[in-house]
Amino acid sequence: MRGIDSVDLTARSVASLDALDADALAVLAAGPAGLFTSLPWWGTVLHHAMPPGSNADFVTIRRRGAVLAVVPMLRRHRQFGSLTTPYSCVFSPAFAAGLDATGRTAAMAGLARFCRSAGVVRLDALPAEWDGLADLEAGARRAGLVPLRFDHFGNWHEDVAGQGWTAYLGRRPGALRETIRRRLRRAEKLPDSHFEVLTGPADIDGAAAVFEAVYAKSWKEPEPFPTFNAALMRAVAGTGQLRLGVWSIGTDPVAVQFWVVTGGGAIVLKLAHDEAFKAHSPGTVLTALMLRHLLDVEKVTRIDFGRGDDDYKKGWAMDRRQRIGLLLTNPGSVAGALQLARHAAGAVWRQLRQIRRSGGGGGAY
Repeated sequence: MRGIDSVDLTARSVASLDALDADALAVLAAGPAGLFTSLPWWGTVLHHAMPPGSNADFVTIRRRGAVLAVVPMLRRHRQFGSLTTPYSCVFSPAFAAGLDATGRTAAMAGLARFCRSAGVVRLDALPAEWDGLADLEAGARRAGLVPLRFDHFGNWHEDVAGQGWTAYLGRRPGALRETIRRRLRRAEKLPDSHFEVLTGPADIDGAAAVFEAVYAKSWKEPEPFPTFNAALMRAVAGTGQLRLGVWSIGTDPVAVQFWVVTGGGAIVLKLAHDEAFKAHSPGTVLTALMLRHLLDVEKVTRIDFGRGDDDYKKGWAMDRRQRIGLLLTNPGSVAGALQLARHAAGAVWRQLRQIRRSGGGGGAY
C-alpha cells in the first residue's frame, strides 16, 4: 500500500478489489452507471486484460477519513495512467455521492499529487461532456501539473426511446434503409437460416464457443487479450446483461454480435462474421436482426456502437460524441518537460498547416 498526505487529504492505493476498504468499495460500486464502471467490469479487466508487467492501483482519496473518490489506475514500469483497455468505451473516477465541485476538485488534486512522480499520467476514454472534467483539470493544476487534452476516439450512439424497429428503420439514410430491407428479405428466404439471442448463465458455454469459432474465421486480427471476451460474457451473463446474437445458415453460425443491455440501453462490444459466407451480407443481416429484437422485444431506449469512427456505424446510429484523453504533466520532471515541449511544437505545426490550407502566409497580390 502506498500513500501521500496533503493537509487533510490522503491518497492510498491497493492492487485489488478485495483489498479495498468497505466504504471505498461501496463508492466504486455506486459510481457512474454503466458497464465500464461496474465491479464485474473491473474484475474481468484485472484477471483478463492486464498488460504484462503491469499492476492495478485502486486509489482512494479521503478527507478526514471520509472517502471522496476512488480511481482505478494502471501502473506499468514507470508509466502511470487510467485502468483502461482496448475494450474500454468510457472511463471516469468514482466520486462519493453528493460531492460538489469543490470536493471533486480537491479529490482530483489528491490524485494528481499521488501520481505526479510519474512525470506524465495518461487518462483515456474520458467523456468530453462529463461534468467532472473541469474539476479534474482544476485539481491537476492545484497539484502543480499541467493538463493537456487530446482526442481519443469517437462514439456513435442514438436515443431510440419510444421507437420500434419500423420507426427506427424509417429514420435511416435512404441507401442504407433499402440495403437493410433487401438483405433481410434475401436472408428470410433461406430455408435453413435462423437467428437466436443467447443471454443467461445456462447459455454461456455455448455462447462463448460460438463466438470464438466465428471470430476465428473472420477478418479480425487476433485479440490482444484472448480470454477477455469470453470472460466478460460470463460476467454479464451472471447479471442478466448478456445479449449474444447469432445468425446461422444450416448448422453453421456465420455471424455473431456481443451486446450488453444495461440501464435501458444496449451497446455492441464485438462483432464478427465468417468470411466464407460474405455473399450473404451476414454483418448487415445480424445487425438488423439484433436491433429489431432490441427495439421491439426489449424496448431499449439507447443504442451505442462503442469505440471508433468506422464508416458503417454512421448510418446505424445518428449521433457522435467525443471521448478525450488527458495528459497530466509535471513540468518539473524530464518526462513532463519533454511532453510539454512536444505539445507546444505540435500546436505550432497544426497552426501552420491551417494557415497553408486557408491560403495564408503572404505572397504577391
